[in-house]
Amino acid sequence: MVIKVFLASSSGSTAIKKKQQDVVAFLEALKVDYTELDIACNEQNRMWMRQNVPEEKKPPNGIPLPPQIFNEESYCGDYDTFFDAKEDNLVYAFLGLPPPPGSKEAQEEEEEEQEEEELQQLEDQDEQGSEEEEEDLEGTQAEEEAE
Repeated sequence: MVIKVFLASSSGSTAIKKKQQDVVAFLEALKVDYTELDIACNEQNRMWMRQNVPEEKKPPNGIPLPPQIFNEESYCGDYDTFFDAKEDNLVYAFLGLPPPPGSKEAQEEEEEEQEEEELQQLEDQDEQGSEEEEEDLEGTQAEEEAE
């Protein structure tokens, strides 16, 4: 799976340049495999990006600005959603990638799985207890009827 980051190499906006640099630097720090696709010099990249950003994620003018992030063909989000994922330590989930072992995100995922297993065990115990109570009740009723 390759992460695609749509950028504008010749953007006149310093805000856009900073956001692009932030995304790329963070992906590099995490050693995430990614490809930069320039929308300023390549019309195909620009059209593909515009067509594949979901309608509900497009700004009011309908033209999404870079950076836009995809996992292959699957839309991940823009800078704001990337930043939120980064703040919440959920970048791998945002990117649709498995977190590397030992990462904070992987540890949180493991803890969630353990909690789910414990809940399932408790539910199973409750069901088993209910079945035993029913059997005891049926046995008591049968004894009473026999008397």
